[in-house]
Amino acid sequence: MLDFDHCWQALCDRDPSFDGRFVFAVHSTRIFCRPSCPARRPRREGVSFFSHIHEAEAAGFRACRRCLPQGKSLAEQLDELVIAACRLLDESVEPMTLEQLAARIGLSSSHLARAFKARTGLTPRAWAAARRRERLEMQLPDAESVLGAALDAGYGSTRGAYQHTAAISPAQRRRKGAGETLRYATSPCPLGLLLVAASEKGICALLFGDERQALLEELRSRFSAANLLPDQAGLGEWLRSIITQLEEPTRAAQLPLDLRGTAFQQQVWQALRSIPPGETRRYGELAASLGSHARAVARACASNPVGLLVPCHRVVGANQALTGYRWGVERKAALLDSERDESGA
Repeated sequence: MLDFDHCWQALCDRDPSFDGRFVFAVHSTRIFCRPSCPARRPRREGVSFFSHIHEAEAAGFRACRRCLPQGKSLAEQLDELVIAACRLLDESVEPMTLEQLAARIGLSSSHLARAFKARTGLTPRAWAAARRRERLEMQLPDAESVLGAALDAGYGSTRGAYQHTAAISPAQRRRKGAGETLRYATSPCPLGLLLVAASEKGICALLFGDERQALLEELRSRFSAANLLPDQAGLGEWLRSIITQLEEPTRAAQLPLDLRGTAFQQQVWQALRSIPPGETRRYGELAASLGSHARAVARACASNPVGLLVPCHRVVGANQALTGYRWGVERKAALLDSERDESGA
């Protein structure tokens, strides 16, 4: 049951995190829109809210041509463009400027820079530098010389390889949470218990388990230097959105995330978010699309701190085998079964 006041506030805020959770219909125009629609705000008494698009259509409303509520949201489109930008940076033999990258992607330089930083925590330049460094570290053990490994990784010389040895963002350097206050809350859910933790930027952990204390210990192990503050009331709306997605997978929770990892981990996690509910990808298949190795992809999936919202459960082994899942293969199977049932796959 939708709460009219909450939906109206999301409409007024044009909050994209509510896209996919409901649509609103304007009585005077007979049009329905997503909450983030940039069109002029309608009168409060002249709108209705629907949980699903087909409900609005059944009531005689047609889709807005401006916000296209039946298609992908702007945030989802930007997700795909950032993934494409990451691939271009990874595949480029010569370093690309922001202007060159933006021209290839089809966005302005400033728009691409903001979208890229919001989703990866890095600028495109820092991303390229971090990925080049990772390639060097992977090649060094088997290389005949440091110079050869550096050249193969994309450096012009060994001098470039020794400069900027920590090409990661400040957020990544302090991923143990030093100086931060992280809020957290727990709730029963169809998979047992869930814990969600959030920074000022968004959700930085979503964990599943059977015991609250074990979940807190897992959170502390990841953010051992952070001040952890319980905030059941403040995170209540996000918890409800997550539980709704668990119960109805097609109603994906569009919540802000604060993902912390290496450039390669960020790339894998972005690719995971592009896998639709009800579908799976093999580790080898995902690795091939990223120009990497199945084992490296598996490690990145195992390092994912945000279950469900970064759907590492949608990656399977050869012959669709349900290989490891950090919160248990039984939960992985339950998530996949629920998504297949909901999507009719």
